[in-house]
Amino acid sequence: MPHHLPDMLRAHPMQPSDMETIRRCIEACFDCAMACTNCADACLAEEKVAELRMCIRTNLDCADICEATGRVVARLTKPSKALMEAQLDACMAACEACGAECTRHAAMHAHCRVCAEACRACAQACRALREAMPH
Repeated sequence: MPHHLPDMLRAHPMQPSDMETIRRCIEACFDCAMACTNCADACLAEEKVAELRMCIRTNLDCADICEATGRVVARLTKPSKALMEAQLDACMAACEACGAECTRHAAMHAHCRVCAEACRACAQACRALREAMPH
């Protein structure tokens, strides 16, 4: 599958000095959104789906927040520092909550283990971008 993000970022007229951190954050956000969506779907396929109700809800919320964050971070033209910080903070909080919920089920469900890993990676990528932002 072609991966156009690096080429698109290189082609953009705005070239912030932390472009690699931005790229990693965008990729982590979209990867986590996919993992959360798939985890929710896998939870729905489990026999004891009622026990996974909170996991499903948290997965879907996290997926939506990660998708929105990836789109916001990808807009390089004159971002609002306050809005970017708030979006990254929201994504970190969603990933931490979802990662914790999935970790509760990780021993029994491999999809929850994978999702928790994606959530941790996304939270770290958002944290790295947040820390790289000028003060």
